[in-house]
Amino acid sequence: MEHQEPRLPSARGPLSADVRGYLLGTGPPPDPAPAATAAPYGDDLQLALHLCYELHYRGFAGVADDLEWDPELLRMRAALEDRFLTALRADTPVRDTVEEALGDLLVEPVDGTGVSHFLQDEGALWQVREYAVLRSVYHLKEADPHAWVLPRLRGRAKAAMAAVEFDEYGGGRAERVHARLFADLMTDLGLDTTYGRYLDAAGADTLATVNVMSLLGLHRALRGALVGHFAAVEITSSPGSRRLAEAMRRVGAGPAAAFFYDEHVAADAVHEQVVRHEVVAGLLAEEPWLAPDVAFGVAVTTLLEDRLGARLLADWRAGRSALRTPLEAHPSIPT
Repeated sequence: MEHQEPRLPSARGPLSADVRGYLLGTGPPPDPAPAATAAPYGDDLQLALHLCYELHYRGFAGVADDLEWDPELLRMRAALEDRFLTALRADTPVRDTVEEALGDLLVEPVDGTGVSHFLQDEGALWQVREYAVLRSVYHLKEADPHAWVLPRLRGRAKAAMAAVEFDEYGGGRAERVHARLFADLMTDLGLDTTYGRYLDAAGADTLATVNVMSLLGLHRALRGALVGHFAAVEITSSPGSRRLAEAMRRVGAGPAAAFFYDEHVAADAVHEQVVRHEVVAGLLAEEPWLAPDVAFGVAVTTLLEDRLGARLLADWRAGRSALRTPLEAHPSIPT
């Protein structure tokens, strides 16, 4: 996994072009007004928002570090966030209680029509590689967005959340950090492990699943929603990872590719219990008024993952790539 700062991706419309130009010092401060009428799940808004958020992670090559807290960018980010969050609240059906929201996640659909089912049962190697490309936008910084919530929690919830994050970061072993394991998976698949390398290839539906974590994590007022998001991820991870591990073995992706998902089968089965009974329950014992936010975080995770899954399956079943830009061949990987 390379450690240099990623390059800025190409713009996808006026919002992302304005943000990109300002980051490079070639344009004026971005105007937040057009964000109010932009497509909330569209490529332009999602990329513009992603550019703003990445300043809090690894930044970009050629972009000054002190722009992270630039007032003009923060005004722009606030307008983009408002448009995105308003759409999420309007489009997300929220269950009456946290127990109902989490209970829905514990029952898998009988039909088995999701992305992990498809890749396990019939996915080709080129589709597995595309899936890794898209997931790399998050997995090369796995657990980082959720870490924002730690200083916003107290007592039992904080201790349990820190324990789960410790596992995500390899339990003190650099070679077991989950982002490192995903980079090893990418190497097995003949993919470039440079952070941000495939940002141009990732469509708006992929960016939205990552942006929502930063949106919830960077706002203390949304701490309950971030805990709900984290719970949804951990509860659904183990069965999906089992299918994806089988998919990796079936297409001959390599031992590191299978190991990444095997690791999540075991780890996330434990994490599910800790998150439900200690993080969520601990948070609500301290701040019971956050229950609707936790339920919202669960529901919005499902909404965005379902949108992404539908897009991937529609493309793959039609025999076309799900990437915005072509994926280069690799001499050791038949495509």
